[in-house]
Amino acid sequence: MAKQAPQSDPAQDAPQVSAPHHAAAGLPAVGHSLRMAAEQMGTRRTLATLRKVNQPDGFDCPGCAWPEPGRTHTAEFCENGAKAVAEEATERRITAEFFAAHPVAELAGRSGYWLGQQGRLTRPMLLDEGATHYVPVSWDDAIGIVAEELRALDTPNGAAFYTSGRTSNEAAFAYQLLARRLGTNNLPDCSNMCHESSGSALTETLGIGKGSVSLKDLYQADLIIVAGQNPGTNHPRMLSALERAKRAGATVVSVNPLPEAGLERFKNPQHARGLVGHGTKLTDLFLQIRLGGDLALFRALNQLILEADGGVDRAFVEEHCHGFEEFAAEARTTDRAEVLAATGLPWEQIEELGRLVLASRKVIVCWAMGLTQHKHAVPTIREVVNFLLLRGNVGRPGAGVCPVRGHSNVQGDRTMGIFERPSAAFLDALGKEFGFEPPRAHGHDSVDTIRAMRDGRVKVFFAMGGNFVAATPDTEVTEAAMRRCRLTVHVSTKLNRSHVVTGARALILPTLGRTDRDITARGAQFVSVEDSMGQVHSSRGGLRPPAPGLLSEVAIVCRLARVVLGPQDSVPWEDFAADYDTLRDRIARVVPGFENFNDLVRRPGGFTLPHGPRDSRTFPTATGRANFSVNPLTAPEVPAGRLLLQTLRSHDQYNTTIYGLDDRYRGITGGRRVVLVNPADAAELGLPEGGYVDLVGEWKDGVERRAPHFKVVHYPVARGGAAAYYPETNVLVPLDSTADISNTPTSKAVVIRFEPDSGAR
Repeated sequence: MAKQAPQSDPAQDAPQVSAPHHAAAGLPAVGHSLRMAAEQMGTRRTLATLRKVNQPDGFDCPGCAWPEPGRTHTAEFCENGAKAVAEEATERRITAEFFAAHPVAELAGRSGYWLGQQGRLTRPMLLDEGATHYVPVSWDDAIGIVAEELRALDTPNGAAFYTSGRTSNEAAFAYQLLARRLGTNNLPDCSNMCHESSGSALTETLGIGKGSVSLKDLYQADLIIVAGQNPGTNHPRMLSALERAKRAGATVVSVNPLPEAGLERFKNPQHARGLVGHGTKLTDLFLQIRLGGDLALFRALNQLILEADGGVDRAFVEEHCHGFEEFAAEARTTDRAEVLAATGLPWEQIEELGRLVLASRKVIVCWAMGLTQHKHAVPTIREVVNFLLLRGNVGRPGAGVCPVRGHSNVQGDRTMGIFERPSAAFLDALGKEFGFEPPRAHGHDSVDTIRAMRDGRVKVFFAMGGNFVAATPDTEVTEAAMRRCRLTVHVSTKLNRSHVVTGARALILPTLGRTDRDITARGAQFVSVEDSMGQVHSSRGGLRPPAPGLLSEVAIVCRLARVVLGPQDSVPWEDFAADYDTLRDRIARVVPGFENFNDLVRRPGGFTLPHGPRDSRTFPTATGRANFSVNPLTAPEVPAGRLLLQTLRSHDQYNTTIYGLDDRYRGITGGRRVVLVNPADAAELGLPEGGYVDLVGEWKDGVERRAPHFKVVHYPVARGGAAAYYPETNVLVPLDSTADISNTPTSKAVVIRFEPDSGAR
C-alpha cells in the first residue's frame, strides 16, 4: 500500500551537507525511483504503471521533453520521470473534507512540498468572495462562474489564458481557439519563462524557433557542446544519448558555472556496466565559465575560426547565408581581455576548445536555461548560431542547434498556437477553418500578464495546468497581482501554491492526468505530444481515474467554450470533447506538418514535423537565408562585495514540483534553503561554511527583495557567482529584469548581497 500524505510540514531550514558526487544514476537512482514510486503508488501499481512510461502503447512521461529512441527499453524512464509519474499516479486523494479542515490562510502557510504531497484533486472546488474555505461545487456551476466572469469583462483582453507545458496538443489547440473566439491573444505560457530566448534567436537567424537535430544526429556527431545545462537532473535520459554518442566516437564538452555529476560520469542503469562498473566518462573538456560569459566564449571561438586557414565553410556561407561580412568584421575585433574577464576562463582552455572545433566536421550545441535567462540571452544564442553557420553545421547530419526543452509538450503547445504573438499565417488558417476573424493585436506574455493583473487590466486569470505563482519572478509582486483579479481558475491534478494565492473568487478544476484512462461516450481517447526534437506521438493513459466524474482538459475547455460562447457558436465543441479525432482533423487543416494527423499519429513512434533548415537547408527568414548577426560583447556588471546568483533545481525537483528535500548529487540532504558559494568568494565576503544569511537582491529600482535564512555551503561554483534553488529565490528576481527581445526573466543573473540571518522564514 502507498503511504499516507504527511500531515506535518517537514523543516526545510536544517539541510545537511556532504561532498558532491562525481557520477550520476546507477543503483542509487534505481533504488530511489522505486522507493518514491512505492510510497505514492504501492508496489503493484508501481510495476503496472512504470512499464507503460514512454512506450508506443503507453503514455508520455509528464516530466521532460526528451525524445524516445526508435527502440525503447522495457524501462524507458529516468529517476525523475519515475518521480513525476508517481506524483500523478499516487493513491493519495484530496477530498472535500480536506478543504473543510484546512482554511486557505492555513494552506498558504504550508510549503509547496507539503501541498504537493497531499494527493490528487477529486472535485471542483470554489473559494467564494469573502470565504475562508474552498467548498465543493458542481461542474455546471463551476463552468457557469467562469462564463459569468468572462462575460462581465469590459474587453476580452481582461482575461489571460495561461498554459503549462504538460497540456496535450489537442487541449492546447482547443484552448487557444477558445481564447481567440473570445477575442484575445492573451495566451502566456511557460515558454515565456524558459526557452523564449531560444525561439526569438532561432526564428530570426534560421526561420524556425525549434532545434534542428534528432537523436540520430547526436549519435553521429563529432563534437557535442553542452552549455548552461544540467541533464543529470533536468533531462536524465539525455545522458543515455550522450553515452551512445561517446561510444560512437564523439567528444563532449561541458560549459557550465557548476560541475555537474551527470556530465562527469554516467552509470547507465539499463546496462550491467552502469550498475556495477565505473560507468562512462562523458565530459572530455569542462569549461567552468562565469555566469553570463557564454556570449564572450562563442565570440572568441568565432574569432579563432575566422583566423584559421580553412576554418570557414565558404561554400555553405556563400550559398545559404546572409550578413557574413558585417558579422565577421565585428568578430575579428574581439578583445581577448574582455573575453577573459567575461568568461573567467584561461585563454589556453578556449584555444583547446577551438582546436576541437576545427578538427570536427559535425558539431552540435545543446543548451538550456543557463543561456536563456540572461539579459543578453538572445544575442548569446544568436552567437551560437553564428558559430554553427561558420562551418556549415546546420542542415548537416550530426550537426545543428539543440535547445533542450523542459516540460513534455511545451514545444507542442507553441506549435498548436499557444503564443501571444501568433504569425499572420497561423491566424489566417485558423480564421479560414472556423469562419471568423481572429484578433490580430499581440497579447500578454507571462511577465506582461503579471503587470496587467497588477495594474487591474487583467481581471480573470485561467491556468491550464502549471503553478504560475511559484514559477514566475518577483514573488511578492506576482502574488499581489494575482490577488487583484476578480477570478482565478486552475485546471490541475495536484494542489500547489497557486491555489492558495487567489483572486476575489477562485476555482480549482481537477482534471485527468497523462496516466489516467480517458473514456468518453464515443469510446477510449488518446492525446498527442511533441518532444524537444519535433517528433509527434500519441499518449494513452491506462489507470482508473482517481475519482468519478473527472473531466479531461479537452472536455473542460469545450464545455466552457460552449457555455461562454453560446449555442449559436458554430464550432462543434461537443464533437471535439466526445471524439478527439474530430479535433485532430481540424488541426490537420490549420497547422503545417499535421496533414493526415489522425493517420500519422497512430503509427508506432509517431511522425516528425518538417524543418526546412534541417531537411533541405531552406531558411524561412526575412532574407530567405540563414542570418549571421552582430552581437556586441556584454557581461553582467556586479558591484564589489556582491555575487551574481543563478536559480536552479535540486535533484528531487521538477520545475516547481518538489518531490523531496534532497539534492543527492550536490551532497545536500534534508533541506532546500542553501546558497552555494565558491570558498574563495566566501572567504572574501566573510561567509563561514554552515552559517546562515539572508540573500538580498539589488536592482536599479532600489526595491529590497529578501530571501531569508539560507545556509552557506562552500561549493565549487565559478568565481563571482552563487547558486540557490527556486522557487524559494524567485522573490529575488525583479519583474522588470528581463531578457532583451524575449522578455524572459533573468533568473540566472541576480545581483545579491549577504546580510546576517534575520530569523525570518
